[in-house]
Amino acid sequence: MTELSVSVEDNPDPQDIRAVISKILEYNNNSQHNEDIAYPLSVFIRDAQGEIVGGLIGKTHWGWLFVSHLWVAETLRGQGYGQQLLLKAEVVAKQRSCSHVYLDTFSFQALGFYERLGYQIFGVLKDYPPGHQRYFLQKQI
Repeated sequence: MTELSVSVEDNPDPQDIRAVISKILEYNNNSQHNEDIAYPLSVFIRDAQGEIVGGLIGKTHWGWLFVSHLWVAETLRGQGYGQQLLLKAEVVAKQRSCSHVYLDTFSFQALGFYERLGYQIFGVLKDYPPGHQRYFLQKQI
């Protein structure tokens, strides 16, 4: 048998990362009927100078929207911009045949914001980071 080595690499070659991901995608595509393709989805709020003052980053995949990041400039918070970003992303997700959304947030971030918009907790990591919780939420759209 060929000798194998296990290594930890803090700055791996992007091609090595793509190799691992492509093998997972290949396995997924051979294991079920839905093609494993994720489509990026970004929604931005820009000021008059074109600077981003709010944004949502996510992807649609297998009938779900995943929201990885949502941010609004501190001076604009509490004015409905976060809700606009999320609702716009939900509309686009529906157009892409998605029926659900999932995301996560921390206890020191925006749990109440998401709950007010109809998101429900389906999981919690306690003491992550220490002294806080990480919440996983979902919503049917």
